[in-house]
Order: sequence, then structure tokens, then C-alpha cells
Amino acid sequence: MASIIEADTGTYTFEIDGYSLKVRSIGVSDFVRSGTFTVGGLDWAIRFYPNGIDEDSKQFFIASLELMSSNAEARARYVLGLVGQQAPQLMKAMFPIQKLGSRTVALAGVPRSAGLKGLFKSCDATRYGLQNPAGVPRSMLGLWRDLGWYLVNDRLTIQCEITVIRESLLFENRAESEIEVPPCDMMENFGNLLREKKGVDVTFRVGGETFEAHKIVLAARSPVFKAEFFGPTMESGTGCVTVEYMHPEVFSALLHFIYNDSLPDMGDLEGNDYCEMMWHLLVAAHRYAMDRMKLVCQSIICRNLYVENVATTLALADQHNCDRLRASCIEFIASPNNKDAVAVTQGYADLKRTCPSVFIDLFERKSKLSKHR
Repeated sequence: MASIIEADTGTYTFEIDGYSLKVRSIGVSDFVRSGTFTVGGLDWAIRFYPNGIDEDSKQFFIASLELMSSNAEARARYVLGLVGQQAPQLMKAMFPIQKLGSRTVALAGVPRSAGLKGLFKSCDATRYGLQNPAGVPRSMLGLWRDLGWYLVNDRLTIQCEITVIRESLLFENRAESEIEVPPCDMMENFGNLLREKKGVDVTFRVGGETFEAHKIVLAARSPVFKAEFFGPTMESGTGCVTVEYMHPEVFSALLHFIYNDSLPDMGDLEGNDYCEMMWHLLVAAHRYAMDRMKLVCQSIICRNLYVENVATTLALADQHNCDRLRASCIEFIASPNNKDAVAVTQGYADLKRTCPSVFIDLFERKSKLSKHR
């Protein structure tokens, strides 16, 4: 295996008109961005900070190189400089800006040929180039204006000379250059463990039916099961557990989610039966502190809200601390298209009796909608 280094070089000039106005109107850490230019098959831009990138560097004007392409990564060597026809060659490179202790300084001794180097990744903050900014003390601008160097007719011109470096690997055996990795099958393996019943060490009795499982798997997925089987208050002889106030099919679905991280297929349930099942699963998830399962249930219920079930759903959401689902129900009921129809349902009458507190939020939401009409 060998590596091949490829490099592409380009130059871009960024003209900034009205420099004085930008200094007065743009705050610390705010910037002006150049147009996009392409080098090495990637899109780049220059960021110009008239008043520094933070409070410690506000005595400098600073420029940085930004990677604009998405899903990209590249190494670059570059020089950020100023362009002025009458200016001396010595000053055409801006100085690297670094923190030394509590001070931010310009490294004036770094030669132009050294330039700046950096790894740019579009997926994180390195894309903005602020790990290697360049700049000049703002106090020098008055002198330059008088000498007619870099700040002429209130125009500042920044030039970027960039070399984009790409490294690729050359394999002697091309068939080995790519190895496909299959998707994670961990949850499938756990699902098989539940179906095959190997190593089970606890039996649940639920509504006349029995279910076998593994304590360690249940404890890893649910803090309630963890406390029950391995906590300081665990009871001896927990090899058989009776679960009260839960339907067998609901507990079966709970176990399926614990082992597979997904709900079982419920294609045989439709309409009210499907919604009622999701309500029961939400309650089960809340009971066993299965937060992800609880959110999955809320998401499904939210997509199946309608006039006849929204009030009952709101009561359920309020009782089990489902803030997002609660807000969605209130939004649905407060809508001018739904409020009258919901108000005559039995669920709405039950809601007024069992959860009067939700009507404060409901009234506030209706008031806000009325003001925006």
C-alpha cells in the first residue's frame, strides 16, 4: 500500500468597500463573508472580522479561511494578506493571531513563506478556520490611510493564496480497497435471545399469562427493573414476578421494545384499537422509566390525533408528564377549526372533571391564537 499526495493551488481576492462603516456597525465576533471560490474541488470563503473574534482580540481586524462545502474534509496551506499597490512587500502577509497566556498577540516574526496550515472538517468548528486566524492591529490602519497603502478610498482588499492538499491511498490489490461493513445487528441478537429463551432467569405473570426474560437485560434497559432486581431494596426470590394493572399484550410489547429497541408489528390493530394500544404502551413506558419508548409512543400518538380522542390523550399526557404530547394536544384543541367539535365530546367533559389545570394553558393558547387572527 502506498500514498499519493495531490495538491491544488488558487488565489482569491476579497474587496471590502466602506471599511469605516463596517467597523462602526459590526460588533465583536461579527463578520463579513466573501463570495465563494473553488480550489481543490472544494468551495471556500474568507471571513473578515473588523473588530476581532472575541473581546481579547478586538484590537485586531482578523481574517480566516472557511470551508463552505458540505460533507468534506481537507488540509490546506494558505496565506491571508493585504493588497496595496504602493505598500511594501514586507507587510503584505497578515500576522498569525494566537493567545499567549491571557493575551492575544500577532506573531509578527513569522515569515510569509511559512503561511498557515490547518485541517478543515465541514462537520465541526474547524470549518471556520478560527484555529488559525490572521490579522493586523487596528491601530496601524490610520498610518496606512495616511500613506495610501492598504486602506485607500475606504476600501480594504484581502487576498488568499491557498493550496489544498489531498492524500489518497493506492492499494496493490484493488479488490481490498473497500470493505463493506454490515449494519449493527446487536438488537437483532438480543431479540433472538428473547425468542429462544436461552438463559432466562425471571418469569412474569401478567393477567393469567407468563413471560420469561433475563434480569440483566431488563436492568440494562430500565432503571425500575434495575432497582427491582439489583438495587439495595431488592426482594429475595425475585425469580417470579406478578405484574398488576397491565394487559398481557402490552407487557409483551414492552419486552419486545426492551430487547429490540422497536415496537412490534401491530398491523392487525386499526382505528380506536390502535390508539388505545398506544395509550397503554405509553403508560407502560412511563411505569418502567423507558424514556425512548415513551417518546416513540408520543410521536405515534401525536400523528393520530383527531377530534374524538384528543381530549382523552391530553388527560393521559398531563398525568404522565408528556410535555411535548400535551402541547400538541392543546394546539389541536385550541385551533379554530377544532375547538367547537372537541368541546362536545365525552372526552372533553371528562377532561374538565379530572384535569382542570390544563384549561389554564388551553385558555392561554386560545387567547394567543385570537390575537393573531
